[in-house]
Amino acid sequence: MKLTCEDQEQFSVLHLKGEFADDDGEKLRQAVRERLDAGTVHDIVLDMAELQFIDSQGLEAMLWVQENCTEKLGQLRLAACPENITTILQLTRLADQFARHDDVEAAIRSLA
Repeated sequence: MKLTCEDQEQFSVLHLKGEFADDDGEKLRQAVRERLDAGTVHDIVLDMAELQFIDSQGLEAMLWVQENCTEKLGQLRLAACPENITTILQLTRLADQFARHDDVEAAIRSLA
C-alpha cells in the first residue's frame, strides 16, 4: 500500500492507495502515531478512493486509529470508500463502526 499524508491545522488526510494488507497496518499506525503524538492534530481522515483491498490486519489497524483518535479527543473519518471496501466493512460488521463520507471534503466538513 502506498500511503501519503496531507497535514492541515487540526487534522490530517491520509491517502491510501493499492492493497492494504500484511505489514501495512504498522505503516498506518506509525503515520497516525506521529501526528497524534505531536499534539497539533486530533482528527484523521482516511481517503480510501484508491484503495483496492483491505485484509483483517488492515481493518484492525483502522480500529486502532479510531481508538487512538478518540483517546486524543479526536475523530476518524473514512472518505470515498470504494464499493468493494464497503462490502468488506459490511461483511465484517464494521460498517457502523466508522463514519463514512462520499469524499474527502465531506469528511472534513463533518469534523467541524
